[in-house]
Amino acid sequence: MKRFTMLWLQACGCGGCSMSLLCAESPPLFEQLRWQGIELLWHPALSEASGESVRELLQRLEEGEQSLDLLCIEGAIARGPGGTGNYSRIAGTGRSMLSWVRSLSAQARYTLAVGSCAAYGGVSASGGNPSDVSGLQFEGERRGGVLGHEYVSQGGLPVINISGCPIHPQWVLETLMSLVRDEMSVEDLDGLGRPRLYSDHLVHHGCPRNEYYEYKASAQQHSQQGCLMEHLGCMATQAHGDCNIRLWNGEGSCTRGGYACINCTAPEFEEPGYSFLSTPKIAGIPVGLPTDMPKAWFVALSSLSKAATPTRLRENAVADHKLVAPKIYTKKKR
Repeated sequence: MKRFTMLWLQACGCGGCSMSLLCAESPPLFEQLRWQGIELLWHPALSEASGESVRELLQRLEEGEQSLDLLCIEGAIARGPGGTGNYSRIAGTGRSMLSWVRSLSAQARYTLAVGSCAAYGGVSASGGNPSDVSGLQFEGERRGGVLGHEYVSQGGLPVINISGCPIHPQWVLETLMSLVRDEMSVEDLDGLGRPRLYSDHLVHHGCPRNEYYEYKASAQQHSQQGCLMEHLGCMATQAHGDCNIRLWNGEGSCTRGGYACINCTAPEFEEPGYSFLSTPKIAGIPVGLPTDMPKAWFVALSSLSKAATPTRLRENAVADHKLVAPKIYTKKKR
């Protein structure tokens, strides 16, 4: 079996996507890479090599002496000051990360932006973006980024944006598997460059609070069991991801842990213009309604749903544990 070579570089970010990737299980990360025939040439935190050996590797890759099948970039790319990229440099090379990414992406068979920072700028671009960071092929919602709108890798694909803050490890590993097996095309990416294997789902799908959502039985504060959309800022009905279907660490997700979905797979999620934990409203109606439902319908159905809310849901929604259990069904005697 042909082995695929992979280089992983970390630019401006927290390294959280690498930490999340290490949580891969059944089997663990390095076993999955081995099974897929992927050779990890270097990762700044997971590889032993450093110094001169890494500089020599980068030079061989840049000059085409060593094949580069998978170029994975984690973190946003700094362009400052003044377009030089010198706010972020690879030590000992005398060159910026910006320079290396542009050079290596021209050699790569496939280029992957791992995490929302690498994809769109993410948290690294917030707060006025003093380092002038950008994603690889997007700057927020706008196409372009440091590689430009027209960039296509040697394998014929644009940058593959495995967005998330952080990513789910299987989003990365299943994308790599699709590339290794030559099973990914442009049609398998959505309009924001995300693999449709996870972005064709909404975080709302599979949420254990969906019964509360259907009846608009809402939590009033955190730690309560009701739906988090109406008052506490949850964007699960708009956020693309299979977080409640493909659970984290085998059993968790944000909404299962009682925390509202902040839509971290989307561009510019980091600065929504309001508190993450509150729902903006106009005339008492949430601004962020489900994207595929007319607002008038939603308002009308919400009124009907609230009127029909079972007592069990109404009481449990504002409690931190179940107060009322479902009734046991019994057949009525004739």
